[in-house]
Amino acid sequence: MSETALPISVERLRSLIGREVQYNGRVCRVIEILDDDGLSLILQHTEQLTHIQPDQHGEAHRRVPTTITIPVLDDEGTNYSPAFSELDLL
Repeated sequence: MSETALPISVERLRSLIGREVQYNGRVCRVIEILDDDGLSLILQHTEQLTHIQPDQHGEAHRRVPTTITIPVLDDEGTNYSPAFSELDLL
């Protein structure tokens, strides 16, 4: 990833873990920050929306909260992604 002048860092993003945000009209909690292939936030719905999670063999065994991956930067790495810009801290 190229260097960017945007005021964002992994440390600053990690401070968001556990915070609630609103995304697409739904309340979510930031549960993880990924920095391996560009910065991304992992959001988990706090509402009772669940989906069935398959195990390693593809068999469904339990319901888990829905998660969403939000890229922090756009494809060029020069601006915030539209999805990240839509987040509202609660």
